[in-house]
Amino acid sequence: MSARRTVCMVTLGCARNEVDSEELAARLEDAGWTLVDEAGQAGVVVVNTCGFIDAAKKDSIDTLLAVHDSGAKVVAAGCLAERYGAELAESLPEADAVLSFDDYAHIGERLEEVLAGIRRPAHTPRDRRTLLPITPVARREKARDVAIPGHGELPEGLAPASGPRVLRRRLEGGPVAPLKLASGCDRRCTFCAIPAFRGAYVSRDPQEVLAEAAWLAERGVREVVLVSENSTSYGKDLGDLRALEKLLPQLAAIDGIERVRLSYLQPAELRPGLIEVLCTTPGVAPYFDLSFQHASGPVLRRMRRFGDRETFGELLARIRDKAPDAGVRSNFIVGFPGETEDDLEELMAFLSEARLDAIGVFGYSDEEGTEAAALDGKLDEEEIAHRVAEVSHLAEELTAQRAEERIGTTVRVLLEEQVEPGVFEGRAEHQAPEVDGTVLVRGRGLAVGEFVTATVVDCEGVDLVAEPAPADAPVAGVATADAP
Repeated sequence: MSARRTVCMVTLGCARNEVDSEELAARLEDAGWTLVDEAGQAGVVVVNTCGFIDAAKKDSIDTLLAVHDSGAKVVAAGCLAERYGAELAESLPEADAVLSFDDYAHIGERLEEVLAGIRRPAHTPRDRRTLLPITPVARREKARDVAIPGHGELPEGLAPASGPRVLRRRLEGGPVAPLKLASGCDRRCTFCAIPAFRGAYVSRDPQEVLAEAAWLAERGVREVVLVSENSTSYGKDLGDLRALEKLLPQLAAIDGIERVRLSYLQPAELRPGLIEVLCTTPGVAPYFDLSFQHASGPVLRRMRRFGDRETFGELLARIRDKAPDAGVRSNFIVGFPGETEDDLEELMAFLSEARLDAIGVFGYSDEEGTEAAALDGKLDEEEIAHRVAEVSHLAEELTAQRAEERIGTTVRVLLEEQVEPGVFEGRAEHQAPEVDGTVLVRGRGLAVGEFVTATVVDCEGVDLVAEPAPADAPVAGVATADAP
C-alpha cells in the first residue's frame, strides 16, 4: 500500500462532529486508506471544521492554515465547509479541497483526487432544510437519498442483509463515547444558523442506535452520551413522540453500558414522561442539559423561543422533585438585540435561584443568514463584553456554591484518566464530558474504565475531590434496580 494513502482526521467543535469524523474514518478504511494519529505522518489531513460562531470559525481557519504550513495536503470538511463552500475555497486557496456533506459517501475518491492534484470545484451552499419534506413523518423514505453525517447509512446494496452495520471507526479510546441520536433541527431560533446547513430534523432508527451502542460496548465504552441538535424532538419523524422514553431503558440494558447520558434538551419540549425516565431509570444519568438561552420572556420571544424565569423555575422544581441531586447545566446568550437592563437583571435573578451545576455564557454576535442579524436594538460590543463579564462572574460564584453543596454526598464516578499514581480523574452523574466539571478520586487498586462509589470531600470551582466509599453506599439521586 502506498505510504501516500495515509490520512489523519482532525476534529474541531462539538461531540456531533466527533461522531461524523468516526464515520468518515470508517468510510476511508473501507476505501483502503490507512488512518494515522499524527498529521506529520499523513499524506492527507482532513479537518472536520466547526462553523457555529466566530471563535469556532477562526479556530477552524487557523487549523487549516497550520496543516497547510506543515506541508501536508489539507481538506476542509464539516460545518464551516458545508456552510460556505465555494466562498471558503476562494478565500482559502491553501485548502486542497472543500467538501460538502454530499461528498462524504465518496470520501475515498475525493482524497484520491487531492493526491492526484485534481482540484474539484467546491459546492455552492444551499439551505439543506429544503432537501426533505416539511412534514416530519414524510421524511423517512426521502432521507435515504440525502447525505446526513453520522447516521452511518450505506448505499443500497452494500448494507448487510443480516441487519444494520455500524459505519464507524473509533479515533480515540477511553470509556466514554458520543452516540448520535438524530441530526438537524426544525426550530427557527432567530440567532442560529445551524438548521440551514445541518438540515431538517431526522431521527436515527432505534435499532441502529442500539446496534451502535452495543458495538461501542464491545470496544470498552462504559458510558454513551446521546447527541443531536435537539434530543427532545427524537421520534417525531418516526411517528412516536415517546420513542426516546422507550429507547433510554433499552440502551441502559445493553451489556457493558453502565451509564447513558442525554444531551441537548429543549425546555419547551421536555415532557413529563421523559423527565420520569431520566430521573428514575437505573443506568440512565439524572442529567439535564437544558437550552434555556435566557430567562427574560421578552428576550426569549425575540429569539423565537418559549419560556421565562417563572416557567423555567417550575421545570427545575419538577425535575428536582423526582431527583433532588439531578445535574443541570445550560447556556445563555447575553447582549441579544433589544436586551434591556431589566432583562439582564431577570436573567441574573434566575441564575441565582436555579442552582445550576454548569453555566455557559456567550456574548451575542450577528450570524450571517439569521433573522437576529437584521433586528433593531443592537448593543455595542463594549456593552456586550461588559454584560458577559458581569454574568460570567456571577455564574462562576453560583456554580462553585453548587459544587460546595455536594460536599459530603456520595457520587458514582467513571474513572477516565490516571493523572498520577493513585490519583484518577473522572465524572459523576451530573458532569458531562468537556462542558462540565470533573471529580478527582484518590485511592489504591483503581483503574481507568471502572465506576467508583466515592464521597465528595472538597471542591475547587466546579471540580470535586472525592475518596472511595463502600461500593454499596447509596448514591444520592441515582436510581437503582432495587430503589427507583
